[in-house]
Amino acid sequence: PWQSQRHDAYREALAWLRTHRQSYYCTCTRRRIQQIGGFYDGYCRDRQRGPENAALRLRQHAPVLAFEDRLRGRTAAERALAQEDFIIHRRDGLFAYNLAVVVDDHFQGITEVVRGADLIEPTVRQIALYQQFGWPVPDWMHLPLALNHDGNKLSKQNHAPALPDGDARPLLVAALRFLGQPVSCGWQDLTQEKLLSDAVAQWNIALMPQENALKPDAQTTAFSNGSQQAMISR
Repeated sequence: PWQSQRHDAYREALAWLRTHRQSYYCTCTRRRIQQIGGFYDGYCRDRQRGPENAALRLRQHAPVLAFEDRLRGRTAAERALAQEDFIIHRRDGLFAYNLAVVVDDHFQGITEVVRGADLIEPTVRQIALYQQFGWPVPDWMHLPLALNHDGNKLSKQNHAPALPDGDARPLLVAALRFLGQPVSCGWQDLTQEKLLSDAVAQWNIALMPQENALKPDAQTTAFSNGSQQAMISR
């Protein structure tokens, strides 16, 4: 289902956190937080704030400072970010990304999250949420990003061209090579289904790069909109 159809589930999760005293209202502005260094300092944690014009923050009980990434190994987070009581419901009424993805992934029974390296940073926050809900924590793997010549990831946000219609095999081959995976000789003679089945059979995580990389113009479309989104999907 679309996240727009999941608001009741998010409200239920927020209500559970409030009932168990694991969240609190905060009226601090972005300007104030920037003035104190960019990370929230817990100013409203023990103050009695009402919901009017307030965000809702998670009351961190056991911050997660590092996690095991299937590709990158032990991955540490910036301590200030990991320890911050982060927002789970915005003052404008929108549900925060970290809350929504955790609630949705748990609902779907997700056990492994594979996504782009641009989403490494919030992982420790999401693990903290899993643990405070008492839910099983999935395994994580963050893939390298394909970059344009300006050093930005190829995505709709950065105006990357859309994937072309037609034969998808050249795009699959470009993606496999970007991820360091072997490509069957004479792949041009293989069907798309055979190319995919060979890729699955030959998949080797040990060959995968960890660093983001610039792609030649000839292969740029292999990593725009759709393929980049596929990298970070659950």
